[in-house]
Amino acid sequence: MVQGKVALITGASRGIGRSISLALADQGAKIVAVDIDLQATEAFVAELKEKGTDAIAVQGNVTVAADVDQMVKVAKETFDRIDILVNNAGITRDALLLRMKDEDWDAVLNVNLKGAFLCTRAVAKIMAKQRNGRIINIASVVGQMGNAGQANYCASKAGLMGLTRSNARELAKRNITVNAVAPGFIATDMTDALPEQVREELAAQIPLERLGSAEDIAHSVLFLASDQSGYITGQVIGVNGGMYM
Repeated sequence: MVQGKVALITGASRGIGRSISLALADQGAKIVAVDIDLQATEAFVAELKEKGTDAIAVQGNVTVAADVDQMVKVAKETFDRIDILVNNAGITRDALLLRMKDEDWDAVLNVNLKGAFLCTRAVAKIMAKQRNGRIINIASVVGQMGNAGQANYCASKAGLMGLTRSNARELAKRNITVNAVAPGFIATDMTDALPEQVREELAAQIPLERLGSAEDIAHSVLFLASDQSGYITGQVIGVNGGMYM
């Protein structure tokens, strides 16, 4: 599906980003793993290399244009092209609206939305010259339906879906597709730490009656990154167990 393609994934060292990187690597992609935590990213890349994947670790803060330009430069110099961009880096700073601090609003919007904008702008220049590329943004079901205590996160993910559609229209003429995957409630280290009753209550909100896995998200990204998805652009793919339809 993606044999020999070069994939740059932000927030690659853990969680959903890690699963996406592994799924792409298992199908033969070369991996540019980007994360602000260089030590964790280098350890992850060492694992990929043990499996025979051609991969590099790059430290970068997606909110800083100079960092983004440098990480894209390193990727291009190493592999001579970039075929796939996965904008996965994201943070939360949850609080009720009346208690939310300005700095927490700014931090979430900067990482989740501005970061995707900066990475897309930098990588699209390369893809435009190649006249081919796949850009996948990791949004969220709460960007579609809202969630109390997450005004900043919901706004960032809703904005990311708007960015997806706008960029899809602009870049289509260069044979670059831009899509988003909107995960629902996904089992992570954070949800594993919740009491069993709380996890059951979360699952009860989902028609399939279970939380999703990081692999569920990775499989959707893998399809959107492949040649088989070439006529799909500007779409938001909900991977949420039916939680939002």
